[in-house]
Amino acid sequence: MLHSIFGNFDYYSWIVLPIIIFFSRMCDVTLGTLRHIFISKGFRKIVPVLGFFEVLIWIVVVAQVMKNLNNVACYIGYASGFAMGTYLGLKIEGKLALGLQVVRIITNQNCDDLLVALKNGNHGITVVDAQGSIGPVKMVFTIIQRKNVQAVVKLIRQYNPTAFYSVEEIKDTSQGVFKTDSSSGLSAVKNIFSSQK
Repeated sequence: MLHSIFGNFDYYSWIVLPIIIFFSRMCDVTLGTLRHIFISKGFRKIVPVLGFFEVLIWIVVVAQVMKNLNNVACYIGYASGFAMGTYLGLKIEGKLALGLQVVRIITNQNCDDLLVALKNGNHGITVVDAQGSIGPVKMVFTIIQRKNVQAVVKLIRQYNPTAFYSVEEIKDTSQGVFKTDSSSGLSAVKNIFSSQK
């Protein structure tokens, strides 16, 4: 009975092809997501390479979908691959932690210990006296690599837990003191990117 039901079932069209479309679409959307992120970060030389492979994969996938317009499983594979590719691209970018961010710290408390801790961590700092809504405050600025943000936030919470801080993305800098970490497994990737700005 099962043979009579599944004997003429087209496994390639309804199972294998949608899976191929899913993984292909996942790859091309992952590359596309990374390409957009790298453009925003200013890594211009790697972008055309990613774009080439992204479009190449996309053309192959679309060609297969167009040959199987009556196959709902191909549509599901295509849409699922798109969603998974977007998610995967963002996860990879999060792991790479590319780019620079500025951390602004505003406090009306003594922040000498925090400043020493930031300096000991090889983070460049700029301190400005300012006036807040309830009196004088210190504004501390530090521009750091994105991978070091959590370490700086940890120092803020340790030495000035009541301080206000904000973190913002920046595209580029000129001069400055930056913590270097050659132990990272991504150092080779970052060396490539640093030469592309």
